[in-house]
Amino acid sequence: MSVRDELMEHVPRLRRYARALLSNRDLADDLVQDTLERALGRTEQFRAGSDLRAWLFTIMHNLFANQVRKASFRAVHVPVDDECIAELEFAAPVDQTRSLEMRDLDYALQRLPAEQREVVLLVGLEEMSYADVALELDVPIGTVMSRLSRGRERLRALMAGAQPAPKLRVVR
Repeated sequence: MSVRDELMEHVPRLRRYARALLSNRDLADDLVQDTLERALGRTEQFRAGSDLRAWLFTIMHNLFANQVRKASFRAVHVPVDDECIAELEFAAPVDQTRSLEMRDLDYALQRLPAEQREVVLLVGLEEMSYADVALELDVPIGTVMSRLSRGRERLRALMAGAQPAPKLRVVR
C-alpha cells in the first residue's frame, strides 16, 4: 500500500483532532486539508517503516502552530455558505445533559493554553503514548508529562465551574 493510500485511513483521526483544537468545523476541515496537501506534496520526505500517523500529526501540529501565530487567524470566522447547512444540524439532541457536558468540555478545552490543549488531546483523545507525543511536538517527555498534568488539573477546575484566580500585582 502506498503512502497516498494509507493517508486516507488517518483522515478521521486528523479531523477529530483538528476539530478539538479549533472548535470550528470549517477551520478544522481547512486544517485537515492543508495537512493532507502538505503530506501529499512531501511524500518523498516520509521514511518508509516509520509511523505515518505521527508524521501526519506532526505536520498538522506545525501548521496549527503557524496559524495561531498569525493575527489574521484569530479573526472571527463566518462561513459564507450558511444556506447549505442542513436544518437537522439545528435540531436539539434527545440527550440534553450529554450535549451540555460536551459543550462544557469543549469550552474548557478552548480555555487551556495551546501547549496544554495539544498534549491533553493527543494523550486523551488520540491515545498516543507520552514518548510519541514528545517526538511529535519535539519536546522532552518530562515537558509532555508536566503539560498533561497542568492541563488535566485546569480542565478539572474549569469543569467544576472554578474560575482561575486573578493574578495579583504587587504595588509598592
